[in-house]
Amino acid sequence: MRAGVAALLVTALLTACGFHPAGSRPLPDVLRRVYIDVVVPYRVSEPPLETSLRQRLTRQGAVVTKQAASATATIKLTNLKEGRQVLSVGPDGKAIEFLLVTTVDYEVIDGGQVLVTPGSLRVTRDYSFNEEQVLAKEAEEARLREYIQDQLAELLLLKVETQLSHQAGRVVGEPARVVPPPPAETPAADAPTAPASETPAQDPAQPPTPAPTTP
Repeated sequence: MRAGVAALLVTALLTACGFHPAGSRPLPDVLRRVYIDVVVPYRVSEPPLETSLRQRLTRQGAVVTKQAASATATIKLTNLKEGRQVLSVGPDGKAIEFLLVTTVDYEVIDGGQVLVTPGSLRVTRDYSFNEEQVLAKEAEEARLREYIQDQLAELLLLKVETQLSHQAGRVVGEPARVVPPPPAETPAADAPTAPASETPAQDPAQPPTPAPTTP
């Protein structure tokens, strides 16, 4: 009983601090009705990224529509690519470690309006390979690829939520007011000046005139 109460208190404190468990974050209003548009050259089945993104949006209370016209936003995913790179080779020259790389481009639009600027995500995972366990390793690689796309869905949703929440919370301030410069100080009235001395200037070429003496 005490453990349950303590867990509830911890959850309440974390939520008050802005922390939300996975799948319980509040969605921006524009994502309440959303359409997922995955553009792939050859679509045999639904990519794990699309499946995971739909599940995450649904858990957070969104309605994923089947048509873009009935949605308030469209999450568009393009250039979904998966690759494998050799990380290391054994003494016989055969690869024994690989790096799985998955990338995708994304943007969020509403008709012709861009809600989230285009971006790109990349997730990698490495794994070892044993030619004596080919079937097991192939199954492991397939699971890793699904896991990578699930991580892509989580990262994508975090980025989209963050940017949309930032835009919604942005307060547009009043335009800057032009403050007129302070008025220039009015110069004081000209004070009467003493009349100039009428004593003629002394010619520097002539010796100075001696002062008159009193008899």
